[in-house]
Amino acid sequence: MNPLNSVAGTITAGFVLAIVIAAATAGIAFNAVSFIVWLHVLAGITWIGLLYYFNFVQVPALAEAIADEGGPGGAGITKYVAPRALWWFRWGAVATWLTGAAALGHYGIFADAFTLGLGGETLNLQAMFIGIGAWLGTIMLFNVWVLIWPNQKKVLGIVEASADEVAKAKRVALLASRTNTMLSIPMLMSMVGYGHGGFFL
Repeated sequence: MNPLNSVAGTITAGFVLAIVIAAATAGIAFNAVSFIVWLHVLAGITWIGLLYYFNFVQVPALAEAIADEGGPGGAGITKYVAPRALWWFRWGAVATWLTGAAALGHYGIFADAFTLGLGGETLNLQAMFIGIGAWLGTIMLFNVWVLIWPNQKKVLGIVEASADEVAKAKRVALLASRTNTMLSIPMLMSMVGYGHGGFFL
């Protein structure tokens, strides 16, 4: 049976391969913190990848489909693709935040990060770098669960809404999603800055 025939099989095979590689290299530099960071990166790629998919691919494609009078329309996307993508999107956001918080806890800088390195006697620039990313990620998580998902449920017909409510929901979800796309750029810079000693070093 080929594991590549299903998504679950593919993900499982990827984890097995990663474990084999870790074991073959005698787990060099692979400890609890690196495991959590690895899960954080995997979850983050899922979350941000879908965020970019929605903003760069799905929303423009749906606008074109709606404008194409003789075309097939966007019903297939809104019925089959969007709900599944939004499931991975919102739970990817939760997994990213939780694994990020766990990594900060293991590094012993959770409080320092969320106080932007200003909580001690001297400024902690490393905590400031990661703290900026952590705060931006927290705002983005809020947007996913408080603004994007509740409004997308109206847009997709998962919850009942009037035409006016759907129109308003589309606008709120779009602006929250665009805000997250904008925030993701400095957030990723902050995450990379933490691991490499600064933003542009």
